[in-house]
Amino acid sequence: MNYPLYIVDAFTNEKFKGNPAAVCIVDEPQSERWMQQVAAEMNLSETAFIEQGAEHYELRWFTPIAEIDLCGHATLATAHILWETGRLPQHETARFMTKSGLLTAVHKGDWMEMNFPSEPPEAAVAPEELIQGLGLIPRYVGRNRMDYFVEVDSEDTLRTLRPDFGMLARLSARGIIVTSRSTDAAYDFVSRAFFPGTGIDEDPVTGSAHCALAPYWAKRLRKQELTGYQASERGGIVKVRPEGERVYLQGQAVTILRGQLEG
Repeated sequence: MNYPLYIVDAFTNEKFKGNPAAVCIVDEPQSERWMQQVAAEMNLSETAFIEQGAEHYELRWFTPIAEIDLCGHATLATAHILWETGRLPQHETARFMTKSGLLTAVHKGDWMEMNFPSEPPEAAVAPEELIQGLGLIPRYVGRNRMDYFVEVDSEDTLRTLRPDFGMLARLSARGIIVTSRSTDAAYDFVSRAFFPGTGIDEDPVTGSAHCALAPYWAKRLRKQELTGYQASERGGIVKVRPEGERVYLQGQAVTILRGQLEG
């Protein structure tokens, strides 16, 4: 069997920026071992596997070394491919059944909007590995079901961080989200995200991190519609709107590769 395979740069409208994800379309369930092998071969932060069902698509995400429960940029990339290839008309909602429940995406002009669960951080005691791994005393430390969440004192501090990834990998969490207010009036906040425990030292743009960033900064800044910039080397933009237990994430995407995977 041959499977359609795409690489998409997500949360950007420029090639070679944002966060690249592979999207593999399968027509029947595949083994976890096979999907993990494909993800390792792709060697991107995420590879998405999608299978069409009667009322929704089955969607799973794999890093090069592990399956994860929630991924924003690979979901955005998958929805983009469905609409761009005509597998799904642009006026129809993309519905994905995942390990984090039902996720949806809609096409809105030049942007796409996803409906994700809100993952607000709750104040937590900073483990020594977090302090040593980041090399600073945080302004705020929180934790949600997946990640540690850290606010630092300035955008300059955030951009000049040089984490000890070996130390951060010892934490009992998927990863670490670091954030601060933005000095650029175009953005409300900036962030970086580190996931050494799942094989990704720094993720270029992390949709799922914005499920925590959105409710946190909406409360801090008393705004319901915000724009975040993830200040990785590639960089990317995520618009957010928290509503109760959900967060709406808006982004753009561009396809950079089309091919097929030899099964």
